[in-house]
Amino acid sequence: MTNSKYTIGVDFGTESGRAVLVDVATGEEVASAVHPYGDGVIDEHLPGSDKPLPPDFALQNPQDYIAVLRETVPVVLREGRVSADDVIGIGTDFTACTMLPVTASGTPLCQLPEWRMNPYAWVKIWKHHAAQPEANRLNEIARQRGEAWLDLYGRKISSEWFFPKIWETLNKAPEVYEASGRYLEAADWIVLQLTGEEKRNACTAGYKAIWNKERGYPSDDFFAALSPRLRHVVDEKLSRQVYPLGQRAGGLTPAMAELMGLRAGIAVPVGNVDAHVAVPASTVVEPGRLVAIMGTSTCIMLLGEKERLVEGICGVVEDGIVPGFFGYEAGQSCVGDHFAWFVENCVPPEYHEEAQRRGLNPHQWLEQQAAQQQPGEHGLIALDWWNGNRSVLVDVDLTGLLLGATLATKPEDIYRALIEATAYGARVIIEAFDHNGVPVNEIVTCGGLPGRNKLLMQIYADVTGREIKVAGTDQAGAFGSAMFAAVAAGKSMGGYASIFDAARSMARLQDVVYKPRRAHKAVYDQLFAEYLTLHNTFGRGANDVMKRLKALRQRMLVRV
Repeated sequence: MTNSKYTIGVDFGTESGRAVLVDVATGEEVASAVHPYGDGVIDEHLPGSDKPLPPDFALQNPQDYIAVLRETVPVVLREGRVSADDVIGIGTDFTACTMLPVTASGTPLCQLPEWRMNPYAWVKIWKHHAAQPEANRLNEIARQRGEAWLDLYGRKISSEWFFPKIWETLNKAPEVYEASGRYLEAADWIVLQLTGEEKRNACTAGYKAIWNKERGYPSDDFFAALSPRLRHVVDEKLSRQVYPLGQRAGGLTPAMAELMGLRAGIAVPVGNVDAHVAVPASTVVEPGRLVAIMGTSTCIMLLGEKERLVEGICGVVEDGIVPGFFGYEAGQSCVGDHFAWFVENCVPPEYHEEAQRRGLNPHQWLEQQAAQQQPGEHGLIALDWWNGNRSVLVDVDLTGLLLGATLATKPEDIYRALIEATAYGARVIIEAFDHNGVPVNEIVTCGGLPGRNKLLMQIYADVTGREIKVAGTDQAGAFGSAMFAAVAAGKSMGGYASIFDAARSMARLQDVVYKPRRAHKAVYDQLFAEYLTLHNTFGRGANDVMKRLKALRQRMLVRV
């Protein structure tokens, strides 16, 4: 028998949850398991109903989160051949803002028969964009009132965040708002299930609910300006007690221990966000090294020594990623989704068939074809807004664009142009940081895409002009949660005193480094200038055709 100690990290994503079992001393990933959500992303109709959901809805079933714990944790213990006696903690992270109304005792309203058929009683996930009217009005009122906190969020609060979603429910389904005892981030709800303790974490509170370490939430007067019924929303539906990252939320309850095959009482840290836990998992615990978590969307994280105002960031929060630094968040709403949409809807059958003949998936075949091209050879340029723009424009009503197509354009041309578009979007964000005194010297990537698409990584290096490194784990979210579980367990139990100690011992990078190629960078500089022209024309109000088309579509859908 070994004296090794282990922690488990569970990452709750958009379509599935995954667990990883990690050796605390070495950072070795001993085993991992994935469980798809039974109901997936609920965006067409509620389970058991054929009534269409309103446009821009994106919901989930909280029971799917419990199923992830029940299904994945026993698997990693069994496959890793690790005794539950040697597991000292379990940590969790979530996509955010993912939030839900619960009763005073923490039961999700959607689990109660009287609310099951009301979509506003379900979990609203990050890409629920139906609260855009509320977000627009919230931003307008905040600007009119001169709310100083607005600058810390790029002067725009997103429809994806906590208070627009609450306000949407108050406007559209006030009966649900009144019935809710509290509103919780799913990151905090799962910790409540694990420990029996409601402890709201500083990460989701700071980045998604406008909480500040020094000043707390916006004033009651601000919320009253949104709606008189929201004046006391913080005290009635939230909590002013917020807990720092890495702190132990409590011990694992006997019931949840039995569900997962673990020991009762092991450490559970407060909740966290998938992108934020990925930063120390990628070895980054100091300023100047940008972390891009690349998957369905891309989250961009950066540490700074000072609080700076940066256009279009999702937030800057003191201690929001690791203690002692200001954590900056930005992002792109459509990256992996971008490529998947194209392959699923626009690639002809013969490409799928050829890929299959060669033992490849369509993405791999398109990558091979696109890699044979030089920058600019396809004559195309695209805007990467198929799911709106998160940074720096913060506008979910923007849509995609492809320019330069002819009758000679081939699927691999478009595939490469879409990759390049996401790289241009990332460069816009990087330059916004640089221009505002938050330097970016190096890029570290993690998530599902870096290990699967070498062409994408090289294009990012060429477009941004920076070296790109890759985290040593394919499960950065779950791995980071396992690291924070080791911190919550503490040194006396075989864990660590701080996330800095955990990062030094557990995190690592791959040997691969993508370096920018000077000749390619010169061409991409020209193309980036063209991208900026389109970006500013369609994204900053000179031509709002995208929004007019989207509004027309929504009116026609309502008529149907």
